[in-house]
Amino acid sequence: MTDCGCDKARQDLEEYLRNEVCKTEHAQIREHIENCPSCQGEALVASTLTEVVARACKETAPEELRDQVLAKLRAAQVAAH
Repeated sequence: MTDCGCDKARQDLEEYLRNEVCKTEHAQIREHIENCPSCQGEALVASTLTEVVARACKETAPEELRDQVLAKLRAAQVAAH
């Protein structure tokens, strides 16, 4: 394999982590990340951030909080008209 270099690995990192690059590019980026401590760190940060955001999007607000927010939105709509 040929090393794709830091610029290519970083440019396509998000797509790589989502498996949205072709197999050849995926293998080249994976090889580069495995051998480049700087890109390893960046990939770790990006994958951790993606996981945290995905987990947060699955959480729901408590029923009481949702009711309070909806009540304030309704009050704001009434006041605006």
